[in-house]
Amino acid sequence: MMPPSFDIIAAEALIRGSVFAVLLAGFALAERRWPRRGRTRKLERRRRWVANLGLALADTLVLRLVFPAAAVGAALVAEASGAGLFAAIGLPAWATVPAGFVLLDLAVWAQHLVMHRVPVLWRLHRIHHLDMALDVTSGLRFHPVEILLSMAWKIAVIWLLGVPAIAVLAFEVALNAASLFNHADLNLGATVDRRLARLIATPDWHRVHHSAVRRETDSNYAFFFTLWDRLFGTARPVPAAGHDAMVIGLDDTAAARDGRAGPAALLLRPFMAPPAGASTVNPHKAAAGLPAAPGSDPGTPAQPLRPGGG
Repeated sequence: MMPPSFDIIAAEALIRGSVFAVLLAGFALAERRWPRRGRTRKLERRRRWVANLGLALADTLVLRLVFPAAAVGAALVAEASGAGLFAAIGLPAWATVPAGFVLLDLAVWAQHLVMHRVPVLWRLHRIHHLDMALDVTSGLRFHPVEILLSMAWKIAVIWLLGVPAIAVLAFEVALNAASLFNHADLNLGATVDRRLARLIATPDWHRVHHSAVRRETDSNYAFFFTLWDRLFGTARPVPAAGHDAMVIGLDDTAAARDGRAGPAALLLRPFMAPPAGASTVNPHKAAAGLPAAPGSDPGTPAQPLRPGGG
């Protein structure tokens, strides 16, 4: 699949680092020039960027400490050992790359869904939804424990399927780029955004997922292919209030305070008692018919819930 002299581990660091730097700077400039909402005051942007980039730095350090070779390294070991379903069924080499890419995207979609459904995981993922506005840095706002769990899940899928390392490299670069792109406060134009969203998650598509309305938060889980949301009934192309009027982020008082917290406070938040004014009940328990106070989980707004909570 690759020339013997090709060092894919070194290539991953170079390619991902270069793509990340170019896209972060490019989208940051583009959303200033063509903002979709553009309502974040300068002070708020500075505070949010410190929190979001601080979490991104923590994520990188922890991930490299625990998984130094990351997903690509796991794929190389799996390839060398002949592990995985692809090898077992004799899938042609030319088909393993696209199949691996698509199935990894499905795995990440499923993981995202589970982060919303399982209370202990929601406490981690909630940090991402505490951002009270969206821009390119929101795509970096994840708790390090969530990042570690995500990597462990991807490695398990890579071993289960036997995804080739080149496919994993392509997927990791695409996933990182997609997260920056679909969180950006970028106006592509309604027609262009809608047409692109038939295939991939766009800023308008993913913005719905960050709505304060629970039935909208529980939709549009895709980071890359929107096929999965359409296939499994979690697609919601347009927010009820419209993109200009919709409220972004968890909107109770406690969540608003958390949303303005610095990176150190956000790192500790999942392991601490909820702030005053927030309930400990996960919103999906309420959706399943169990008792829940208004506001449900820490920072979850009191909103109508869809049956099943998905």
